[in-house]
Amino acid sequence: MRRNLVLCWTTLFMLLAAKPLVAADTVYPAAILPFAERGADVKDLGAQVTDLMFANLVAEPQMYLVDREDMDKILKELELNLSGLVSADSATRVGQLTGAKILITGSVLQVDSKLYLIAKIIGTETTRVFGASVKGGINDELDSLVEELAGEVAKTIAGRAEDLVAKPKTREDRLAALKKAMAGTKRPVLKIDVTERHISQATIDPAAETEITLFCTELGFDVVDPDEGDRRKAEVLLIGEGFSEFAARHGNLVSVKARLELKAVDAATGKILAIDRQTAVEVDLSEQIAGKAALQEAAADIAERMLPKIGGPKAAKKAAPKKRKRR
Repeated sequence: MRRNLVLCWTTLFMLLAAKPLVAADTVYPAAILPFAERGADVKDLGAQVTDLMFANLVAEPQMYLVDREDMDKILKELELNLSGLVSADSATRVGQLTGAKILITGSVLQVDSKLYLIAKIIGTETTRVFGASVKGGINDELDSLVEELAGEVAKTIAGRAEDLVAKPKTREDRLAALKKAMAGTKRPVLKIDVTERHISQATIDPAAETEITLFCTELGFDVVDPDEGDRRKAEVLLIGEGFSEFAARHGNLVSVKARLELKAVDAATGKILAIDRQTAVEVDLSEQIAGKAALQEAAADIAERMLPKIGGPKAAKKAAPKKRKRR
């Protein structure tokens, strides 16, 4: 009973928090990937440019940069070498795992005595690509060239943000698309259990679990109450874990990063039907509200991808009876 009351209050809280408090102050989560090297005398310059680019852009108030160590772990986990070259699929995957809406990468190119620094700015959701470049001599100060390039990158992101970053999806839009995609499919009975915590602060109520439950009930799934329902009635178990943590402060605003992992398990056989994970970054005046919003966004993204996979096959249409031929 207590859990039901908590879920009701959480739903109301999330509906009120869904509208950003400070729409004008937009912060774009971004990740910097290694710069490639092309030329005889540019060995190790790619790594230096990558580090200097991070140092220059980390102070930009409109950007939140994914930590370099986190990026290295994710690239190793994906077994990807993305130096300078990023496919649309890779960009989307990196965005899902880091929460980055924008990727910044590029190359260091030597042509005779000239040095070109070329940056690619990629939208992880839209896969749109824009470029920026600066030119200098092979013996010029690298710091100054990278500072100039970082300024061009920041200017491009500010001017092309609407093309790089997809418009936020509303819950209504997501549900409409899912209802269309899942039309006619069977809906197994679900039990949802997602543990959540906000690092350094107490977690009051389950934002991710509530969001997934809302999606499931709106789509016509029967959901067994986690406390008072009969677990034996559940055909599929949705089991997950989520956490959120402080990322950065931008003036009065706080960036919070959340990560959610969820798997769907056949209750009868224990077989894993689907597994997914998502990282999201949200910004708000309140750290706790930003954390809840980030978990909510991650849950909505996973629900959009996972729920069609656990729906049963479409019911077969009954064949029309054959007409008897008259003799």
